[in-house]
Amino acid sequence: MSDAAVTAVIDALEAVGGHDCARFVGGAVRNTLMGLDVADVDIATTLTPQATIAALEAAKIRVVPTGVEHGTVTAICNRTPYEITTLRRDVETDGRRAVVAFTTNWAEDAQRRDFRLNALYADRTGMIYDYVGGGVDDALEGRIVFVGEPETRIREDYLRILRFFRFFAWYGDGAPDPEGLDACKRLKDGVARLSAERVSKELLRLLEAPDPTGAMFFMAASGVLAVAVPAAVDLDRCNAMVGIDPDPELRLSALLPDDPKAVVRVAEALRLSTAQRDRLEAAAQDIALDLTPQAARAAIYRMGVQTFSDRVKRAWARTPDAEAQAQSLLDLAAQWTRPTFSLGGEDVMALGVAKGPEIGRLLRETEDWWIANDFPAEGLREKLASLAKDAHA
Repeated sequence: MSDAAVTAVIDALEAVGGHDCARFVGGAVRNTLMGLDVADVDIATTLTPQATIAALEAAKIRVVPTGVEHGTVTAICNRTPYEITTLRRDVETDGRRAVVAFTTNWAEDAQRRDFRLNALYADRTGMIYDYVGGGVDDALEGRIVFVGEPETRIREDYLRILRFFRFFAWYGDGAPDPEGLDACKRLKDGVARLSAERVSKELLRLLEAPDPTGAMFFMAASGVLAVAVPAAVDLDRCNAMVGIDPDPELRLSALLPDDPKAVVRVAEALRLSTAQRDRLEAAAQDIALDLTPQAARAAIYRMGVQTFSDRVKRAWARTPDAEAQAQSLLDLAAQWTRPTFSLGGEDVMALGVAKGPEIGRLLRETEDWWIANDFPAEGLREKLASLAKDAHA
């Protein structure tokens, strides 16, 4: 609250809207109460989006109209973004998106938010406003409780089902709120109405939590996971991966089957990026954890460090007792410098081989020999010459 950039933004808004026209809201307030780091600072204001833009421009603060139709603009001050949203009330909802009207009533804005611990506001002096009640206690005690009637909140936007489990993974303590969990279970089919991009974003953010195992258990038990992820899942392996690697994509990989085609279907259903899809597909194959160092180097050379490491970690998650073997392979992958195959088509043609598929074949056979012999520094050209000679014999 005392940061120079934050102060400049609040000053700019109050210069137009008067004292207390802008308050911190949501995660910044919640995390401060919970003693957690604050990654993003969001601000709510009674100013309209147009007045907000004018106020920021008058203070020579860069402003980006990121979602003006929904009341949101982004101020960029000292290279830090601050999302500023006009107070709103819902006019119409369809389970995926809402038509909103702007308001100057803080309580109306609070009533349309998802969970009580996210419906907290704080002014620049640190005074906290809890219009729906229970939000401060929820934050202090780790409870994820819907604002008002859970079913009503969910029917406004079915993404709140996934957010219920995601926020429980990050901020929950003990068991989930029973009324909220029951509503998520009853309305789980609404998740299928959401865009794949929204589902995958929430799923990966959930899996990114320090320990998402409890949330994943309740998500699976309620049937929500089966709607969100169209595949047979391995929750035990996913849970084991939580103790191995914090990477949410790798945790998702551990959740999915050992079937590259099935994994691709899931990745496409979730509209993951091409890079994410390719990584999950490459990882979805078994690897032995008793590889010799020479065999491990050959595998690393052929598949690359990331795919090799991903497969080793998935195998480790399936067999927790193999930690020593897995860690040895991971250390080798991290420390070994992959050598470069130094021959090319010109080297083959210098031996009298004409342009054509024979060049590729000879290079592949030479490289295979080099890999099988653990990448010797000498003898490559001699082996190529020998293969070329045999081909012309």
